[in-house]
Amino acid sequence: MPRAQIKDEKKYQSLRDKGESKEKAARIANASASQGSKKVGRRGGKSPSYDDWSKDELMRRAREIGISGRSSMNKSELVKALRNH
Repeated sequence: MPRAQIKDEKKYQSLRDKGESKEKAARIANASASQGSKKVGRRGGKSPSYDDWSKDELMRRAREIGISGRSSMNKSELVKALRNH
């Protein structure tokens, strides 16, 4: 069933199938529907990968978005939790 806030349902589902979060998939699907995927694709990729962040930076970000159990996670677990949020 299509959601009213999602402008490009096919793009949204494709991104969700690839493991993107609901928020990120909706943001990309809506931006590409209104501006075109080529323009959106050129604009992306400005933030460094979580793999390049320090553990302290990952912990801070996990705290900001409310990931539970973060205090007992190692760096790779934090990266996975952040990507899945």
